[in-house]
Amino acid sequence: MTGAATAGTGPVGATVSAEDRTWSPRPSPVGRAVDDPRFVALFPDRARAGAGDVEALVVAALGRPVQAAYEVAWWAPDGFPAVLRNPPFLDDGTPLPTRWWLIDPDLHRLVGALESAGGVREAEAEVPAEAVADAHARYAAERDADVPDGHDGPRPSGGVGGTGRGLKCLHAHYAWWLAGGDDPVGAWVHQRLVTGPGAADLRGTAARRALGRTDG
Repeated sequence: MTGAATAGTGPVGATVSAEDRTWSPRPSPVGRAVDDPRFVALFPDRARAGAGDVEALVVAALGRPVQAAYEVAWWAPDGFPAVLRNPPFLDDGTPLPTRWWLIDPDLHRLVGALESAGGVREAEAEVPAEAVADAHARYAAERDADVPDGHDGPRPSGGVGGTGRGLKCLHAHYAWWLAGGDDPVGAWVHQRLVTGPGAADLRGTAARRALGRTDG
């Protein structure tokens, strides 16, 4: 995908559009202001991302060209475009169920470490099933509101990250929460990463994975 991207931390909701596809999304939630110093401390050694081109940073984080228009929905404290808000379809018309996408490499590894340590099962036990089901319904409604009127082809399905029911991907829940969504699972993930039991161990595991080690 090619498009005009602004450098720096920019406004939440700044859209990067494909040349052959325009997307005029409905208003996005305001990205969550997370100023807890314990959270900011998760990003101590990263060079400030604001000097880079947003599109280049996104492509580098994904490891491939982007296939749809997107908005930057939440910026990390160091200026990295950490969460994207996607349209309901890729540029080629393929349905895209994941509305909010966590691409920040360090946060992605942290959430992955939480999942590997049994985080999905823990969240299922601690977050009421009714609250999870409600989050799926609201996520789907927000995404599907951008499906063009009269669209009669395949549509995105499922709730958070395309999940039909229950919990599957903590990354998707956390992305929505960071972008300002009322996601109880995303809030649970944030608490576990910052102040929850084993938070330091999770950070150690994520750091080892960043170095390509597999011993944790």
